[in-house]
Amino acid sequence: MEHNSDRVALWPGYFNSKFSRSSGRRVPADSSVPNPDLEGLLWAARKVGITKMKREEGISHPKRPNLKEGRLWISLSAACKTLGTENKEEMMQVIGGVWRESYSQKLEQEKAERKKGPKVGDKRARSQFKQNKAAQLAARRALAAKRAKKKKY
Repeated sequence: MEHNSDRVALWPGYFNSKFSRSSGRRVPADSSVPNPDLEGLLWAARKVGITKMKREEGISHPKRPNLKEGRLWISLSAACKTLGTENKEEMMQVIGGVWRESYSQKLEQEKAERKKGPKVGDKRARSQFKQNKAAQLAARRALAAKRAKKKKY
């Protein structure tokens, strides 16, 4: 494949919050997500307005040959014009920031749904939810009894 200086490769590992900088993360921790994948990277790049890109699946980064994470080829000049950035690092930070924000919103939404409990018609989930509550109450009572026993001595 011939070299094209206008194309840059973005690997999902660049955005992995579980990696350190020396392991291959290239964005700040506040612009990274845990367990990134190629689909998420593609979605985040589209969300910021990048249209000229090509996806290659099943390819591993030279530093991580065991992970077949894939890569995303992006036209640097088109991306910089769209985002108003000057280089690859700034472009990655913009993409990572959008990706991180959507990830945080997804976590908050899942947390709110869990807190709300199971739906009214879902009898199996409701019964499991009740069992979990009962088990929690029993564990609290046992812990309180254990603490009271320790205070007597």
